[in-house]
Amino acid sequence: MIDSPCEIAPVESDTEDWRQAQHFNERCDCIALDRPRLRRALEKEGLTPSVLRQTHPHLFADARVYVARSELDFMARLVETVERIVALPAWQARVLAYAPGSACHVPRAAGVFLGYDFHLAHGQPRLIEINTNAGGGMLNAKLLGAQRNDCAHTASSLQSGASVEAAFVAMFREEWRLARGERPLRRIAIVDTAPESQFLAPEFELFRRLFEANGIAAEIVDPSALRWQDGALRCGNQALDLVYNRLTDFSLDEPAHAALREAWLADAVVLTPHPRAHACYADKRNLIALSDDAWLQEIGVDEGDRALLRAGVPATRLVTAENADSFWAARRQWFFKPAGGYGGKAAYRGDKVTRRVFDMVAQGGYIAQALVPPSERRLWIEGTPRHLKLDVRNFVYRGDVQLVSARLYQGQTTNFRTHGGGFAAVQAV
Repeated sequence: MIDSPCEIAPVESDTEDWRQAQHFNERCDCIALDRPRLRRALEKEGLTPSVLRQTHPHLFADARVYVARSELDFMARLVETVERIVALPAWQARVLAYAPGSACHVPRAAGVFLGYDFHLAHGQPRLIEINTNAGGGMLNAKLLGAQRNDCAHTASSLQSGASVEAAFVAMFREEWRLARGERPLRRIAIVDTAPESQFLAPEFELFRRLFEANGIAAEIVDPSALRWQDGALRCGNQALDLVYNRLTDFSLDEPAHAALREAWLADAVVLTPHPRAHACYADKRNLIALSDDAWLQEIGVDEGDRALLRAGVPATRLVTAENADSFWAARRQWFFKPAGGYGGKAAYRGDKVTRRVFDMVAQGGYIAQALVPPSERRLWIEGTPRHLKLDVRNFVYRGDVQLVSARLYQGQTTNFRTHGGGFAAVQAV
């Protein structure tokens, strides 16, 4: 039998900042986004807002999301705790035992754009998952730069889009410094499969222009354009210094990525994020370890860090053929995710899953996470009040939170198909 995930029973926070954030999320009807200002910012970066509205009509929400300062502080402390645990030899041994071979290579670069995703159910942030190459950073920086300041709740704690962009540039320069010392960083390739067809393709162009504006040549390329030749990774006739990796082949095992894999294993290019970062942070099986208090105690994690994890990480278990019947019986308490998944793909809420789909889940490769309901933001959409779900993403580099953003949606997972939803700026309360 599986253990009941009783530790997620709803307990509402009694802190004043949480009560205020709840009140603002329910009652604030202000239009926070200055869309003409956002349009001008995107046009300046070479994007066509009219086309973007047609292809991405629900990319940006008009409203902002209010989050209690105590919740933001808790999320930041949990990020620091995870960083300490990931550095432990026992953690590395456990996660690398089921990682692909490419993750055994130890780079000097840390890996950019970790995304720690939380639900804020009942005032207690809970870590839903960790992602490498988390998308949306530059889009949210532009969103922050287009926020109106005429709402009574607006305060100086709203992040600056310009400062976020500066932090992103500094992050890539630090990745280069870690790997190559004081040599100049000259050329970056932003790599993804058929990049022009990716949903976040507009962000690739924003990054390209950000790098160029800071004196770094940059291009957006499909991995088929890369060649491993004469000890260098090349695109056309140019050797690349750094690859900003947006691929979802996290292990680089696909034949189309052979050149990039060879260059990575030979330390001929600085790849970020990379297979080892994904293995250490983002494999969903790692959540099983983070919610295993007895094992964490055994490897020397102190009581303070374990208490934080008990509060912030939902119970997570591996689904096997042996325990599948128990999970099916208790399915309404669980959310099922593929161990190597991303973006909510092939993930299923237990109370919605069919027996046919669950039989596929039971074949292996899935984890079950205690169901944590998301909090909500009430919006007026076409004259009707509606409650949209929200999750909160912390963009993190080497344990530091660079940016906190929200995503508003309806459905099982974030989808950017909800009228009135999309990326939303976060206002600390």
